[in-house]
Amino acid sequence: MPATQRLTIAPARLCAYAVLRRVFERGAYADEALRAEAKDLDARDRALAMRLAYGAVQRRGTLDHVIERFAERPPDRLDPPVLAALRLGLYELLYLRGSPDYAVVGDAVELAKAQGRAGHGLVNAVLRRATREGQALLDSLTDDTPEHAAVKHSHPEWIARLWWEELGADAARALMAGDNEPSELALRANTLVTDAATLAAELSAGPSGAPAGGGERDVGSVRAHLDPGIPEAVVLDGPFDVHGSELWRAGAFIAQSRAAMLVARSLAPLPGERVLDLCAAPGGKSTHLAALMQGSGEVLAIERNPHRAGELVRAAQRLHAPNVRVEVGDAALARPEGPVFDRVLVDPPCSGLGTLQARADLRWRVTPEKLPEMARSQAAILAAGAGALRPGGVLVYSTCTISPTENERLIAAFLDSHPGFGLDDLSAELPALRFAGQSGFVLTLPHRDRTAGFFIARLRRS
Repeated sequence: MPATQRLTIAPARLCAYAVLRRVFERGAYADEALRAEAKDLDARDRALAMRLAYGAVQRRGTLDHVIERFAERPPDRLDPPVLAALRLGLYELLYLRGSPDYAVVGDAVELAKAQGRAGHGLVNAVLRRATREGQALLDSLTDDTPEHAAVKHSHPEWIARLWWEELGADAARALMAGDNEPSELALRANTLVTDAATLAAELSAGPSGAPAGGGERDVGSVRAHLDPGIPEAVVLDGPFDVHGSELWRAGAFIAQSRAAMLVARSLAPLPGERVLDLCAAPGGKSTHLAALMQGSGEVLAIERNPHRAGELVRAAQRLHAPNVRVEVGDAALARPEGPVFDRVLVDPPCSGLGTLQARADLRWRVTPEKLPEMARSQAAILAAGAGALRPGGVLVYSTCTISPTENERLIAAFLDSHPGFGLDDLSAELPALRFAGQSGFVLTLPHRDRTAGFFIARLRRS
């Protein structure tokens, strides 16, 4: 783009536009595209670019419905640069509404004019119509059926139907609506170094060193609170530069959802035990297990990808977890040691449908055809984990998805074929998180629990 146009278009919009094109035209991941495009922006523009880009990616389904109505043609018939400009402009006009309409429309037209062969006139016409009629169109959308809910809440129809059938209409609607809200930022205090209360106090200490009053603490420019049910959790109520913190570099914490923290706590390893963690990268759960074991015993962390295994090693070093041993290997293969582990964590790759809040583009990547394929891989890893567990040992199976094919049906099939294993009643220990209609399992739901969606099942070998 010519330098004169770079000067006239707001930097945050220019960045967000480039991210949209990378995601939808080149298949890039939204977070990686944003890091590449926003590297030269200041903090304020980078934050706005992230809101614009992630929001427009998440709301693609609804935005395309508006485009089809106002442009009177299917979005896939539009030139990609024009479509990206429309999605970006419509998102800001209809969902952010923080800038003057003329500025939003003008920048979108300039983006389409500079990078599209034609169509900037269409961008101008559609966005101007949206300033007059767009809100009324959004207000007319209903979610009385899965198909209508998919448009209103911007999810693929197959996800809407899946949750409608498995969770019920009301929960499905609330879950889809929640997926478009900002995800919670939680930190796990590394108890090998500190505790949650001390971490919150250190994070909150400003120039005066005095924490905020009233049971909450100021973390820089944000507020934070502790979770009474998870001793390590510190929940932040605003943005925070995790990797820019000296406390992060000192290994005092790791960013981790509260739902993910429940996984290691459900396994409940004891100091001195031998624990196997399959599919362990990036290391949040491995290092949590190590901390619960007070740095003694052994956590053998298996990761197939050598690069990710290296990241896991560095995470264990930063978090002062000397009892984590990393091994590059295939988690689906039987362990050569045999059934010698006291506890096993099986946290296999999954569809990730419980993390749509935090992963803007994931809903458009996953297809229903992938779920049975993933379940076969998950079942193989679960069987390998079960084979490594000593008699009397404990195994936890967890995923960050809301999909019966990968969760409760998979566990039911495993128990049918492995009579030496029984299901613990985790729902009795965590009644607020119980999976309605399914005894024993725990399922966190983003709209209800304000954290990622995780399925957790705990099994014991007789």
